[in-house]
Amino acid sequence: MSVAQLIGRGLLAGSIVIAASELAKKSVVFGALVVSLPLTSILAMTALYHDTRDASQVADFAESILWLVVPSLMLFIILPVMIRRGWGFEVSLAVGVVATLVAYGLGVWSTHAIGGLD
Repeated sequence: MSVAQLIGRGLLAGSIVIAASELAKKSVVFGALVVSLPLTSILAMTALYHDTRDASQVADFAESILWLVVPSLMLFIILPVMIRRGWGFEVSLAVGVVATLVAYGLGVWSTHAIGGLD
């Protein structure tokens, strides 16, 4: 992959983040909609297929994403609950990230145990 392709992919991903945050200033729901779309996954799967031409690898990648979506929800549960209970943003975010990392670890461990991920 060329440097230009890497820069292009980075600019596209950064543009999505900027668009979501700017939209959220005007409408929280529409900003959340942009972020909740699996755009990153679609872009990553497209790039993986483009680079490898291996549909089986893309299928494995998509399945792995599915297994890891559930642990990622920890952040979106913990962060608003803590903020609404009076905790600061930084502390709430840190606790949410740590809980998400722990959930990812448990998720990866459990899927390896049952044969879901490589």
